[in-house]
Amino acid sequence: MRRIARLLTGTALAVAAAALTAAPAHGGGTGALDVYPSSVVPGGSVSVNTAACGADGAAAGDASAVGAGHFTLAPSSHEGNAIGRFRVPPSAQPGTYEIVARCSGEGREVRGDLVVTLTSVRPAHPRGSVKTGVGGALGPDPVQTAAGVAALAVAAAGGTWLLHRRARGDGI
Repeated sequence: MRRIARLLTGTALAVAAAALTAAPAHGGGTGALDVYPSSVVPGGSVSVNTAACGADGAAAGDASAVGAGHFTLAPSSHEGNAIGRFRVPPSAQPGTYEIVARCSGEGREVRGDLVVTLTSVRPAHPRGSVKTGVGGALGPDPVQTAAGVAALAVAAAGGTWLLHRRARGDGI
């Protein structure tokens, strides 16, 4: 029974090791064109990068689907990426457009999508105080803040008095 368990365990480990060595060394982004931001308003600037062209590879980009024409992706020291920029024309219509880059050396093509929208989506920044219940550091209501400070002062005074009585031996 143990021999069969060892045989099955050894086989499973060998299969797992083979799968790990067959996996690509650098995951994600090697066969794709990364477009940032992926959603832009007309007139906005777009940055494009890819690792598909190798460490020293440059590429020729084509954003004519959105009306921006051709642009160049130059080699970068950041993880062997080729990086380029273009500006979406103000006359661009909303929709999803395919951006293409062709590597200089081997002619490999990579593609990415760009979404043109009429409204920009910006992250909302919180405003005001956090509603956590009683108190709050300089919250919107100074009366509640004063009441909280007073309650803490009374608790501190009461605790000090009890500790002082206990230290004198008066009993509690």
